[in-house]
Amino acid sequence: MSGSADVPAGAIAAELMARLTAAEEELSSLRAEFDDLTLLYQATIEHGEAVEDQLAESNLELQQTQRRLSEELTEAANYIFSILPEPRRSEPRTQWLLLPSTELGGDSFGYHEIDQDHIAFYLLDVCGHGVGAALLSVTAINVLRSAALPKTDFRDPGAVLVALNDAFPMERQNNMYFTIWYGVYQRSTGTLRYASAGHPASVLCKQGGEVLTLSTPGIAVGMMPDMPFRSAQCMIDPGDRLHLVSDGTFEVETGPGEMLEFDVFVGRLSRSEDPQEVLAWVRGLNGPGPLPDDFSLLTIDF
Repeated sequence: MSGSADVPAGAIAAELMARLTAAEEELSSLRAEFDDLTLLYQATIEHGEAVEDQLAESNLELQQTQRRLSEELTEAANYIFSILPEPRRSEPRTQWLLLPSTELGGDSFGYHEIDQDHIAFYLLDVCGHGVGAALLSVTAINVLRSAALPKTDFRDPGAVLVALNDAFPMERQNNMYFTIWYGVYQRSTGTLRYASAGHPASVLCKQGGEVLTLSTPGIAVGMMPDMPFRSAQCMIDPGDRLHLVSDGTFEVETGPGEMLEFDVFVGRLSRSEDPQEVLAWVRGLNGPGPLPDDFSLLTIDF
């Protein structure tokens, strides 16, 4: 430097010392910051591993819970099917098909001999799906099958529905209710007495080709207390065929915003030989994927 000779050596040394000190302080600061970042990184890694381990454990528990739930749902579905009656081989003969839209549905049905002259047929549909609907459906079916309604004449369909309405008020069933069609066939007279509670009409296909829809006025069981239900009756001839249905058999879309008309469904039902044919036809209208509701069809040949 041209003027370095004029600058005292002590001043230069002091300036250099000051710069060195500043540099050391900056380096120390950088080292401290680096150490802090290293600790933060290590903490993040360790925390991340802990979170990863926790996620893995939670995922395993979730898989185990899902597996257990699936097994329990399968067990429940198997029980529901186990209480359904075997098809009758003697007259009146029966065939049936029940296809829940989910693991557990709210449809069920049954038939049993009341005495040597009377046999009951019934199909019910609990609102909704899942465990709650299935439990109510099974309970109601078991009540009918075991005749567990006090002071009730099970040969009188209207009286049966009144007793069911008293026994299953919706406020005691988690606000669930069910529709039902209940009929009693008397062998000696060939008479069918029936009553329905908010349920689709049953379809009677007469041997001569006439098709009748059988229903009576009434809202769903459990919706309102002290509801009257009245029985109606018709004659059954040898060769007649009766279909009990749930609304899931025909409430499907045939196009955007267009639903299958009940009369069209009745016409196709009257030409069917077995429930599988009806299911295949309805599935063809519905398109790919599951049906929107449980499909239940009970066919009785007299």
